[in-house]
Amino acid sequence: MKNRSYSDSRRFAAKPLVRLMAQCLGTGLAMASLGAGAQTTDKALQEVVVSDQAAAIGGLQKNYSGGQLARGGDLGILGRTDLMNVPFSTTNYTSAYIENQQALNISDVVMSDASVRTLQARGGFGEDFQIRGFSLGMRDVSFNGLYGLVPATRVPLEVIERVEVLKGPGSLTNGVGPSGSVGGNINLVTKRAGDEPLTRVTGTYMGQGQVGTHLDVGRRFGSDNQWGVRANGVWRNGEGNIDGGRQRLGLGSLGLDYAGDKLRWSLDALATEGKTNEVRPQIGFRSGTTSVPAVPHARLNFYPGTQLTDRAKTVMSRLEYDLNDATTVYGGIGYSNTKSFQHFPGAWGTEPDAQGNFTVSNGYYDEYNKTLSADAGLRTRFTTGSVAHTLVLSANHMARETGYFYAASATSTPSSLYNPSPLPVLETPRGPASKTAELEQQSVAIADTMAFAGNRVLLTLGLRDQSINQKSVNGSTPYKASAVTPLAGLVLKASRDTSIYTNYTAGLKAGSTAGPTYANAGQVFAPRKTRQIEVGVKKDWGMLMTQAALFQITQPSTTTEGNVFSFGGEQRNRGLELTAYGEVQRGLRLMASAAFLDAKLTRTDGGVNQGNDANGVPARTFNVGLDWETPWVPGLSLNGRVISTSSMYFDAANQLRMPGWSRVDLGARYTTKAGNQPVVLRASLENAANKAYWVTSTNPSYVTVGAPRTLVLSAQIDF
Repeated sequence: MKNRSYSDSRRFAAKPLVRLMAQCLGTGLAMASLGAGAQTTDKALQEVVVSDQAAAIGGLQKNYSGGQLARGGDLGILGRTDLMNVPFSTTNYTSAYIENQQALNISDVVMSDASVRTLQARGGFGEDFQIRGFSLGMRDVSFNGLYGLVPATRVPLEVIERVEVLKGPGSLTNGVGPSGSVGGNINLVTKRAGDEPLTRVTGTYMGQGQVGTHLDVGRRFGSDNQWGVRANGVWRNGEGNIDGGRQRLGLGSLGLDYAGDKLRWSLDALATEGKTNEVRPQIGFRSGTTSVPAVPHARLNFYPGTQLTDRAKTVMSRLEYDLNDATTVYGGIGYSNTKSFQHFPGAWGTEPDAQGNFTVSNGYYDEYNKTLSADAGLRTRFTTGSVAHTLVLSANHMARETGYFYAASATSTPSSLYNPSPLPVLETPRGPASKTAELEQQSVAIADTMAFAGNRVLLTLGLRDQSINQKSVNGSTPYKASAVTPLAGLVLKASRDTSIYTNYTAGLKAGSTAGPTYANAGQVFAPRKTRQIEVGVKKDWGMLMTQAALFQITQPSTTTEGNVFSFGGEQRNRGLELTAYGEVQRGLRLMASAAFLDAKLTRTDGGVNQGNDANGVPARTFNVGLDWETPWVPGLSLNGRVISTSSMYFDAANQLRMPGWSRVDLGARYTTKAGNQPVVLRASLENAANKAYWVTSTNPSYVTVGAPRTLVLSAQIDF
C-alpha cells in the first residue's frame, strides 16, 4: 500500500485487526478509561479502539503510552508529523485527556503544561493564554489549521478531538493570526467518527447548581466505511462559580468526512450560543501602587450586574487528493460569524488603590467578526542522490470584517473590591454594531525537509512571504506591508529513540504607520519580527517521553527618539523547559513539566525601565499530574494535578510584585456497567484547597481572581 501525506494509512491497515479484536473480545477484556494503557475492564478498550480509529481516519498521530498525549500534531505547512522528527517543542492533548480532565474550555487542558499559563479564570469573558512569556489571545487560536474562525470568548471542548500546542513563534509553519501572537500557537482539531459505532450520553454537574447534558454520536457507512458522521449536542445551565450568576450554553455540531484511497474530505458545521450573568471580572491597579490589594472572595463579582451573550456560527471544509504515490494536493476553507454583547464597566472603571477602592462606570461593548479563511498547498516527495526531500508549497488567505458598538454611562459610582456597588444605570439605548475594521492577510510559503544518512539527519529550510493589509474604515489610518520569515530547523537522531534539535524561526505582528505628530509622519513600518533560537533534546524511553529545551525569543517594541517613531525597543525572553509524560509503570500515568524564564526589557524608550523584568511573566512555573489505576478496586482510577506559578511584576517599572500561587486539583473515575452498557463516573475537585489568588496578565496589564473550589461531576454511558 502506498504512503499518503498527513496519514500513514493506519485506517485501512488497522480495520481488519480492529474487527478481529472486537469479535474475539465480545464482552471480554478491556481497559478502565479512555486514557489508559493495559487495564482490567471492558469499557476502556472500547474507548481506545474508538479513539484510535477516529484518529487514524482523521490522519492524526497515534496516542503515546498512557493515552493522555499524542506522538505529534499538526505543524501547518510541515503536516501532521511525529514529534521526534520535528525541530520544535510541542504538546498534543488527546480526547482521552480532555474527557478524563472533565475539561470544558481550552484553559482546563493547556494549563497542564508549565510553559503555558492561562490569563483568565473560569467564568470570565473568555480565554487568553501566555506561551513562553508572550500572550496568545483566543482570536489567534486556529481551528483545523485555519486562523480567524474561533470566537473571541471560548470554544466548548465537547466537539474537539485534539488540542495541539506549538511552543515558540510559528509564522512559517502556520502563518500569522489576526492579532499576531508570537509566543506559540494552539490548534483545535474536531472529532471524526470511528469504525466502531458510538452513541454516548454524558450528564454533568458543576457547583454551584450548574447541570448539563452532552450527546455524542458517531457512525461510518459505505462498503469500506469510507463515509463518516459525527454529531454533538450540548446544553448547560446554572449558577456556576459566581454567587447569583448564571452560565448557559447551547451547542450543536455536525462533522462529515470521506476517507477514500486517494481522496480525503471533511466538513464541519457548528453553532454555539452562550449567556453569562455575573461575569468573572478583570481589573487593573492604580499607577504608583506598591502593595497588592488583598484578594476578594472568589465567588464575589466586584462588578455586580455584568452580562455577556456570545454567538458563533462556523463552517469549514478540508480536501486532500493524492495525485500519485509521491504527490498530494490539499486545501481548506472556512467561514465564521461571531458576535458578543457585553454589559460591562466602561473602560474598566478607575483602577483600585492598595485598599481596593475605585470608582466604576457602566457600558455596552458589542462586537461582531465575519471571517473567511483558506489555505491550499502541494506536498511532494522525491530524492536527489542519497537525499530524500519532502517539498511543500502553500498559500494562505484570511479576510475579516469587525464591527463595534460602545456606549458608556454618564456617571460613575464609588465602589470597593470587597463591598462592590451595583453598576450605574445606562441611559444610552443599545444600538447596532457598525463596521470599524477590515483586515486582509495573505501569504505564500515554501519548505523543504531533507533527510540524510538514512533519515537520521533531518534538515528543514523554509520561507514565508506574509502581507498584512489593515484597510481604512471610517477615516482610520490604513496599514499595508509585508515581510519574509525564515525557518531553519535541524533534527539529529542520535539513536532510534533520541532526537536532538535546533531551530531558528520568527513570528510576525503588524507594524504601524507613524502618526502626524512625529517627525517621520506617514512612515509605514514592516511587520515586526519576533526571532527565536532554540535547542532541545527528546528521549522516548518506551513508556515515558522526556523533553528539554533552551530558547531565546526577542520581540521589538515601540520607541521615540528625537521625535522619530520606530520599533527600536526590545523584550528578550530566555528560558529552559523540562517535560515528561507517559506511564511510569503500567497503570500509573505521569504528566510533569517545569519552565524557567528570564524575561527582560533589554531596550526601552529613553532607557526608562531598561533592564527590568518584563511585566506579567513569571520566572518559574511547575506542573505535576498523576493518574493511578488502583489495584484494589478494578475500574477505579485516582488523579491529581498541582499547578504552581511564581511571583511576577504587574508593571514595567517593577514597583508592584504580584505574589505567586499554587493550586491543587483532585479527581477520580470509576468504569463499570449498567446492564450491558459501559458507564464511566467521574468526579473532579478543582482548587481543592480553595486557594485565593490573583491571576495576572499583560497587554494590557490586568488581574482577575482565580476560580474558587469547584466540584465537577459527570456520568457517561454508551448505548
